[in-house]
Amino acid sequence: MEWGMANRMAQLVQPDGHCLFLPVDHGYFQGPTNKLEEPRKTIEPLLPYADAIFITRGVLRSSVDPDNAKPIILRVSGGTSMVGKDLANEGITTSMEEAIRLNVAAVGLSIFIGTDYEREALLNLSKLVDEGEKYGIPVMAVTAVGRELEKRDARFLALASRIAAELGARVVKTYWCEDFERVTRGCPVPVVMAGGPQVDTELEVFEFVHDGIQKGAIGVNLGRNIWQNDFPVAMIRAIRAIIHENVSPKEAQELYNSIKNE
Repeated sequence: MEWGMANRMAQLVQPDGHCLFLPVDHGYFQGPTNKLEEPRKTIEPLLPYADAIFITRGVLRSSVDPDNAKPIILRVSGGTSMVGKDLANEGITTSMEEAIRLNVAAVGLSIFIGTDYEREALLNLSKLVDEGEKYGIPVMAVTAVGRELEKRDARFLALASRIAAELGARVVKTYWCEDFERVTRGCPVPVVMAGGPQVDTELEVFEFVHDGIQKGAIGVNLGRNIWQNDFPVAMIRAIRAIIHENVSPKEAQELYNSIKNE
């Protein structure tokens, strides 16, 4: 791996081989998302506990101080919205030159396998990988499912993750699912977890994060499970302990409880 690429990957993946990415890019298609209406207020207390943040250029410039930042994964796909016809019809919205100006550690885009726009999404990924490899910037592919949540099963996510790796993504973000080892086993590049199923308790989040790490994920890229929690700092610290200290879900729950009561 060329030095620049290796250096940027080392910024993202910590010496223990794991990572905690904090996505705050939801507004690019959802607008002012609940508890992310004022991004700076959401980001600042969580930043010390994240290994990197996944963010758009607009919110990066407006809401993250350049002298107190973490490595940046720049969201570079978009062009659709929740009120539009089809979330899958994305394009590349941000140039690699812009990513270089912003001194990012990586760029990320969504791919929509199995949709009417599958071909366009995969060609977007391929083009972005070409540009990233030219400048030593890794690409994270996000195996998006749009509104079709029933696609969050191991067979589909293994397919989507493998295709992303085959086209050159250096990291794949995908959903946790039952039989998650089937996804990681078939993906020859590092896998980070997005949210799992809709759950009602913190313990259930800790359980799927722990399960995914045990089954081959190198970390998480969790947003709403953290900053929509009533105690987001307690939540990110508990999840960080699972990832970097190998604590159990029960121990993470105890840590969460102790921090929220401080």
